[in-house]
Amino acid sequence: MRQLRYSVAASLDGCIAGPKGEYDWIVVDPDIDFAALYDGFSAIVMGRRSYEVFTTAGAPPGPSLPTYVYSRTLAEGSRNGVTFASDAVAHMRRLKEESDGKPIWLWGGGELSRELAQAGLVDGVDVAIVPVALGGGIRLLPAPGPRLTLKLRAHRVYPKTGTLFLEYDVLGRGGK
Repeated sequence: MRQLRYSVAASLDGCIAGPKGEYDWIVVDPDIDFAALYDGFSAIVMGRRSYEVFTTAGAPPGPSLPTYVYSRTLAEGSRNGVTFASDAVAHMRRLKEESDGKPIWLWGGGELSRELAQAGLVDGVDVAIVPVALGGGIRLLPAPGPRLTLKLRAHRVYPKTGTLFLEYDVLGRGGK
């Protein structure tokens, strides 16, 4: 079964976006190998608001991956290379069972990450801690969220920007 890894950038105070959804604080370290990052995943999933950021920003750098968007307001179906579904939990269960291949990248969405974590579907949390404190915004895991017990898998420091990348496996529900 494929893993679902919640992989995002977060501020030091635990936000994945500012109070108005802003992400201008996320610095891109020149030493991050985005091609290798993308190569480690088989697909990208995200919520509707993250998809709007994804398309507005012109999508992050890297190779194209199958993309799935979960939304209760957008029509289901496939268009422009993106598959839209309304039931994130049921769809994710099917995606995870498709193969034992590379993990699926939960690209963004605090509410989506909470919903999938509550269903026991999140297997890992990978966070690039950007050295900024926002003082508020969209939380990495909004309340009320489930408790996730994590085990450190790997870490990297990017000295040029001070970014710290942490990879954790979820223990127990949905994890190892």
